[in-house]
Amino acid sequence: MTALRLDGVGVAYHGRPVVHDVSVEVEEGGWLAIVGPNGAGKSTLLKAVVGLVAHDGSITVHDAPTGTLTRRQRATLVGYAAQSPVLPDGLTVTDYALLGRTPHLSPLGRESTADLDIVRETLDRLDLGALAGRPLGTLSGGERQRAVLARVLTTRTRVLLLDEPTSGLDIGHAQALLERLDKLRTEDGITVVTTLHDLTFAAQYADTLLLLDGGNVVVSGTARDVLTTERLRTHYAAEAEVLTTTGGCPVVAPVRPI
Repeated sequence: MTALRLDGVGVAYHGRPVVHDVSVEVEEGGWLAIVGPNGAGKSTLLKAVVGLVAHDGSITVHDAPTGTLTRRQRATLVGYAAQSPVLPDGLTVTDYALLGRTPHLSPLGRESTADLDIVRETLDRLDLGALAGRPLGTLSGGERQRAVLARVLTTRTRVLLLDEPTSGLDIGHAQALLERLDKLRTEDGITVVTTLHDLTFAAQYADTLLLLDGGNVVVSGTARDVLTTERLRTHYAAEAEVLTTTGGCPVVAPVRPI
């Protein structure tokens, strides 16, 4: 079953096109990694899916055309975390995670016992239970990223859009976060769409890579199909070799020009 489908999606800012005619499908339980150089349109494409920017073309989430949905309805179908989300220092981890329940509340409603149970369960699954009462401003980088993931997960959507979820994390914390996300995807059948600058991580975790450059789709497919030395040179202006791990996964290794 298709969880997310984009047909001819384009976005323009002040009349200037920045994303052009993007079409892609993501199967339920799949992981799509949108990759490309800075300014390629990756974040803008995610914003189009969640309704933060106007777009041409059509976007469908689990057979529901998003153009017919209110923002609140869309928020119950698609969970989204921006690349640099606002994390108010005064909020605790629990308070912040509760924000994910907002689309399910009436305009003047307050969270119920069931909402609090969902938050507690989510924090426990992300090993944040012991930090539930901690202010966001006291968290480490890895803890803050997990708190962001908790807020998205408490929405209980079936599709997650995460813009650079490993931004600012060292290799160990980035790997740990992606492992947690992949485990949740496997256990709950959640569909994941991420933007990722780290091409090796994208190759290791995503089923499909979509390479954007200048707002255009260059190619989509498996990591082995997408990540080639020539494409890295053409679209990233990078000299790199594409190696293979003992497990058969591509690894992008920068090489100093001779």
